[in-house]
Amino acid sequence: MTNYRTIGEIEEEYLVNHPEDIDEYITALFEEYAQSDDLSGLMSSLRKIARIKGITNIAEDIGLSRKGVQKALSEKGNPQFSTVKAVLHSIGYRLTPQKITEESISSSV
Repeated sequence: MTNYRTIGEIEEEYLVNHPEDIDEYITALFEEYAQSDDLSGLMSSLRKIARIKGITNIAEDIGLSRKGVQKALSEKGNPQFSTVKAVLHSIGYRLTPQKITEESISSSV
């Protein structure tokens, strides 16, 4: 019987082997979230990045348990804004506002 890997597993392996692409990946996932409002997809992608960067280290850095970080970033999780902000900060990123232009509104419809 053949074991097939999921797209998520392949994507995660790629990012492990190409950490220089993580910046672009994070930018793309937030752009996609801005258009789709798919929170579970965003959390799933952030969880991949957290695994790559080390969930235990992130948990220690932000004062949560490893399980707490995993739960906050799960598809079924409902993390507080402060938790997502803390995770992003721990992995070297921050949330910044971006003005919505008329052009970006038209392209998302």
